[in-house]
Amino acid sequence: MNIPFLDLQAVNHEYADELKAACARVIDSGWYIGGVELTRFEQAFAEYCEVAHAIGTGNGLDALVLVLRAWKEQGKLQDGDEVIVPSNTFIATVSAVVETGLAPILVDVDPHTHNLDCVAVEAAIGSKTRVLLPVHLYGQLAPMPELMAIAERHGLLVLEDCAQAHGARLNGRRAGSWGHAAAFSFYPGKNLGALGDAGAVVTADAELARLVRALGNYGSSIKYQHDYPGINSRLDEIQAAMLHVKLKHLDADTERRRRVAERYLSRVNNPLIGLPRVTERAAHTWHLFVVDCPERDALKEHLAQQGIQTNIHYPLPIPRHRPYAELALSPVMIAAGLHERILSLPIYPTLGEAEQDYVISALNQFSAR
Repeated sequence: MNIPFLDLQAVNHEYADELKAACARVIDSGWYIGGVELTRFEQAFAEYCEVAHAIGTGNGLDALVLVLRAWKEQGKLQDGDEVIVPSNTFIATVSAVVETGLAPILVDVDPHTHNLDCVAVEAAIGSKTRVLLPVHLYGQLAPMPELMAIAERHGLLVLEDCAQAHGARLNGRRAGSWGHAAAFSFYPGKNLGALGDAGAVVTADAELARLVRALGNYGSSIKYQHDYPGINSRLDEIQAAMLHVKLKHLDADTERRRRVAERYLSRVNNPLIGLPRVTERAAHTWHLFVVDCPERDALKEHLAQQGIQTNIHYPLPIPRHRPYAELALSPVMIAAGLHERILSLPIYPTLGEAEQDYVISALNQFSAR
């Protein structure tokens, strides 16, 4: 049996007729940027995230960058201000900070959830700290009640990186509704994935929303009037139309992911394989199912020999990437070892029970070298 890490063809095939109809509708309309499909999706996504405003962007990195740039335009940030980010995250989180002239401060993560550790956050706050940038890793929210309390005590802005947490909740509140703003990616492999690059900013702040939209449209709110040094980062009509189709199915697809995760959690019993720790089982959206194994490379090879594709999120800590080598002096302890032990298993809505059982059997058969 061959089991891909993610079968996007199968995932999108379920909605192929709706997706094709959405594309045809846009093609026939003759309007391809900033039209009714974008407006419809932004309204629906804002409602889904339980916030007032959603602004489509070209991708998730741009969503992060545009919020930080908007805060600089508002005078809330200036070059050199510090942004606290988790040491275990995709490179885009740190790239956005550096790109906007700010200084990323890598902070350790909880050894069980791999999300930000609140004690480490408190210890890292200094005189130049201005922003907390928690990442909701794997589909589980960071400890937002505690982080928001920390932010309030120290007068910090909070930007949620929700690239892996579409629809996730904590204490009943959606990802994206906790901070002052949030950034989403709709990269094709996300739980809510476009058929190309796409992203969005969500916020309850009307002025921030207006500014983010202008900055992503060449710094313009009125055609040929450019009030800010902006960029071109807009969610096009075809991607917006397809995302609107897939948004209607997101909660059902999430429930299917949860069933896969529950099967893994209840049936993998190999003592060499550490299973994910879950804060709220009914709120986790399982973008990734990440196990912890001291013999990770041997486990990966064992699964590959049986036709099971896996992935590593992430194989290198941030300071091991050349552009960010100067961050190596950050006091990161727990996350420094994660990249040697963690392995992501196949998990997606169309993964069948027979395939799940095949993966589970292979995991339980694994033995130490």
